[in-house]
Amino acid sequence: MLVKDVMQKKVVTISPMAPLKEALKLMKEQDVKALIVEKTNPNDAYGIITYTSLLKAVYAEDGDIDLLNVYDVAVKPAISVSGNLHIKYAAKLMVNFNIKRLLVIDSNNLEGLISMTDIIEVLFKEIEG
Repeated sequence: MLVKDVMQKKVVTISPMAPLKEALKLMKEQDVKALIVEKTNPNDAYGIITYTSLLKAVYAEDGDIDLLNVYDVAVKPAISVSGNLHIKYAAKLMVNFNIKRLLVIDSNNLEGLISMTDIIEVLFKEIEG
């Protein structure tokens, strides 16, 4: 099974210049655990901001995140894969890099997001037969 068959096509993006509080609000409103950080120009890379990176920032700043923007906390470039990659290799990347999500990119354009949960759900369906 390929990444494009499992990935989430609806992703939520945010500007790298957005305040961190806006990212928190957007994650809550959209009920997502990660936001894709938009490129600032065509040759730029996408980034990602997750609950984990937000929590680390809140802890590091003793809860005072008013002056932080998304780019202060986001991981950029985010690790990405092609939609035509087999999910076993996506899973191996996640394990090797200790991450839970990969961006799905085609020709430097964002196509979606695949998470460890997406892959596990496929495995459960295969087991149930």
